[in-house]
Amino acid sequence: MSKKIYVGNLSYQTDEDSLKSAFDSMGEVLSVRIIKDPTGRSKGFGFVEMTSDADADRAISSLNGTNFMGRNIIVNEARPQTEKSGSRTTRKPYKGGREQSNRK
Repeated sequence: MSKKIYVGNLSYQTDEDSLKSAFDSMGEVLSVRIIKDPTGRSKGFGFVEMTSDADADRAISSLNGTNFMGRNIIVNEARPQTEKSGSRTTRKPYKGGREQSNRK
């Protein structure tokens, strides 16, 4: 069974290949994903999925708090993704300027 790991406080220059290399020494890596904003810039965190729970646990205990590309990374078990509640907030359209009063 595979286990997903959260990796935080990543340098913005970290790419998926370098992150995979850091975890390869702990066991077989299934996937690596760095989360990016809409412009394509890293948000400073990502996820690594490893093939076995034992390898993932070893990676968590060995790599948490270590220096990676100039930053002390946070490594722990990823929490399950929660469903977002409700829809986006609706806003009144902007009409420009201050609202005018009907008083004369």
